[in-house]
Amino acid sequence: MACDVFALANVGVQGLHPYQPGKPIEELQRELGLTSVVKLASNENPLGPSPLAMAAAQAALKQSHLYPDASGFDLKKKLALKLGVSENQFTLGNGSNDVLDLIARTFLSAGSSAVFSQYAFIVYPIAVQAVGARAIVTPAKNWGHDLDAMAAAIEPDTKVVFIANPNNPTGNYLDRASLSAFLAKVPEHVIVVLDEAYIEFAGVEDFPDGLTFLSKYPNIIVTRTFSKAYGLAGLRIGYGVSSPQIADLLNRVRAPFNVSIPAMSAALAVLDDDDYLIRSQQVNSAGMQQLCAGFEALGLSYIPSVGNFVALELPCDAMPVYQALLKEGVIVRPVGVYQMPKHLRISIGLEHENTRCLNALQKLKSEGVLD
Repeated sequence: MACDVFALANVGVQGLHPYQPGKPIEELQRELGLTSVVKLASNENPLGPSPLAMAAAQAALKQSHLYPDASGFDLKKKLALKLGVSENQFTLGNGSNDVLDLIARTFLSAGSSAVFSQYAFIVYPIAVQAVGARAIVTPAKNWGHDLDAMAAAIEPDTKVVFIANPNNPTGNYLDRASLSAFLAKVPEHVIVVLDEAYIEFAGVEDFPDGLTFLSKYPNIIVTRTFSKAYGLAGLRIGYGVSSPQIADLLNRVRAPFNVSIPAMSAALAVLDDDDYLIRSQQVNSAGMQQLCAGFEALGLSYIPSVGNFVALELPCDAMPVYQALLKEGVIVRPVGVYQMPKHLRISIGLEHENTRCLNALQKLKSEGVLD
């Protein structure tokens, strides 16, 4: 009799469903024979990579026969100077998703629990379940985190609390006063993860920088990425900032050479490209205004966002609209997996990409698809 391989897997893994990324442009072109496709599905930077980052990555390919610097010395040094923290507070990851997984593997196991909010990033439940820990999901408040509910949900076996700020996929945020009050309530033995993948886009006066809490609360881990505002999603590089003690633990679990030479070289270069970051923020701000004004003109609701995406609320099930948009060559992101069956998450694109999305929605409305 053949071995039941499925039964050999960890119980948590047996019940997992793989992360579903946004549909690739090439896949839609193959499926529908389209030559022109706009992808507004994965919160990528529509400007493309920084020229400085591209040049650095290309130059770094000459070292492809060598292993990367496993410590990431140069990148940690530059990040430490830029962020005002110490080099021994960093954990580098293959994207910030990698760091989130490291946190779960380091601090969670069967018999422990983690708290996160309804409508929060889908990687949290995946990471928690994969290590056999128990998920405590708190009801959302106005599509975002209810911090009072999250504080009350912490149990004796809780080891980690995950908070996305701004939140993905809803785009809303927690202000400085609210987050500060929450952190004061969390027991010191509970790790609080502040996932700040979209912080560079926030641009609101009362938005908290998680790093400012590190000196007061040594149980905090701040995760950030080069995938969004810095335009390096395809190179996969992110990082965590924490106390040196937590960083030491995470780095014990971190796979050696988990960040490539081209990725670290590109990250080093883009940190010097202030013009690119400013332009990314400006394009995002203008695109957000363009899309939201277009939604309002169409009579469609949306969740106000400070990220580089907006969750559009439809009067009907979102999947038929998603499929119809694909036929128009517009890829967006259905978020039914987040228990938001009437929403589509739409990334901010360049002006002509946003226009194409709005025109496609206008066409679908005239055809009755949005009814």
